[in-house]
Amino acid sequence: MDKGSHAIDLSAIDLSIVGIYFFVVLAIGLYIGRNTKGGEDLFLAGRSLGWVAIGFSLFASNISSTTLIGLVGSAYTAGLAVSNYEWMATVVLVFFVFFFVPIFLRSRISTIPEWLELRFGRGSRVYFSGLTIIASVLVDTAGSLYAGAVVLQAFFPGLELWYTCLGLAVVAGLYTAAGGLAAVVYTDMIQAVVLLVGSCLITYMVFAHPAIDFSWTKLTSQLDSGLFSVVDPTNHPLSDPNLPWLGTLVGVPILGFYFWVTNQYIVQRVLGARSVDDARWGALFGGLLKLPVLFIMVLPGLAARLIFPDLPDGDQVFPTLVTQLLPVGVVGLVMAGLIAAIMSSIDSTLNSASALVTLDFVKPKRPDMSEKDVAKIGRIAMFVIMVVAAAWAPQIIHFEGLFAYLQEMLAYMVPPVTILFLFGAFRHGGSGTTALATLIGGHLVSLFLLIGKTYKFLPEIHFTLVA
Repeated sequence: MDKGSHAIDLSAIDLSIVGIYFFVVLAIGLYIGRNTKGGEDLFLAGRSLGWVAIGFSLFASNISSTTLIGLVGSAYTAGLAVSNYEWMATVVLVFFVFFFVPIFLRSRISTIPEWLELRFGRGSRVYFSGLTIIASVLVDTAGSLYAGAVVLQAFFPGLELWYTCLGLAVVAGLYTAAGGLAAVVYTDMIQAVVLLVGSCLITYMVFAHPAIDFSWTKLTSQLDSGLFSVVDPTNHPLSDPNLPWLGTLVGVPILGFYFWVTNQYIVQRVLGARSVDDARWGALFGGLLKLPVLFIMVLPGLAARLIFPDLPDGDQVFPTLVTQLLPVGVVGLVMAGLIAAIMSSIDSTLNSASALVTLDFVKPKRPDMSEKDVAKIGRIAMFVIMVVAAAWAPQIIHFEGLFAYLQEMLAYMVPPVTILFLFGAFRHGGSGTTALATLIGGHLVSLFLLIGKTYKFLPEIHFTLVA
């Protein structure tokens, strides 16, 4: 991205809005921290979360900065097919609500890998937890820091990558360590509202532009009709570079199941619900919030082709819409929304990774630890994770395409996990040895597929079909 071409000279009003947002989020986190005493408070908000807070937090944690910019950019370059990831999330959440929410909450687990121990033994818990921690630190947390810093550099070219990553990590780490999951969830509520309002403002400005005719018939006639296909059976079912229709049907649900049902940093707020009903309604509310994304993030990106038809890179679409269409004051609000997307991802991954380290590895070896000691170890783990992720994040710039490559690795990492959870919930039997063989054997198959793709002795297929 050409950072200089999209830099904004922010007004004092815009800067004030961004500054107020940072202050409010930090203040709320520190205020909630006064009531965070033990490990259950830090990692599960004392199991006191209501359904509204859970739903908003699920939405905000999912919509990261890369998602916000990536959805708009993908729609600009490839059309509405990218929305399949969004509506499929709602389908998976409904499945989650009916089958897995009662299983998880009645088991009184604190981490998702803990359920694997109850079902299959400690070996599968340790394996899955270790895998999740590595992914959380090096992919989720570091990736969110890096992507957030790069996005902010697009608007503020003078920012240094290292200091920006460190600043984001420190702010998110402070209120997350102080208030734990409660701080994450209640700040996410603010961040979700800011995200939705900012996206709606951009949508309004796009469709109010003279180049756009809001009539759906006329809009579709102005653009290639293929861009409006959510599932296009005329594209190659295996190697369509955007999203093959076969991948939508068989691959996206597998990745969605991992993300929404077994991913600690997403499901953790459901585990913190005060009742099964609150957990279920919260997950359904989060799924409901995902549905308008087609209209307030994806469709405006597609319509932007009529306003800015010659942008060379889809990642430039969102910054260009902000710089060219929004008035003073509104720019600050949208920037606050962008920062909200960054912070909600970082705080969630920090809290969930520290929960896994503390509850899956430290506490089983020291079962007599008090709740106060659990919270202390959790905060130390959070600090270490914050430092490691902030130190690693700037290094991603030296490995071209690494971040996108690591994201694609989920297609190789998660299918054995999906199988294990589905089998464990719906079938009786299965030993600890069988569970470990499923995880290890599945990842060996994934390694073979990855090597085959890298050295081109296997046919090229889309990563959703790898799953």
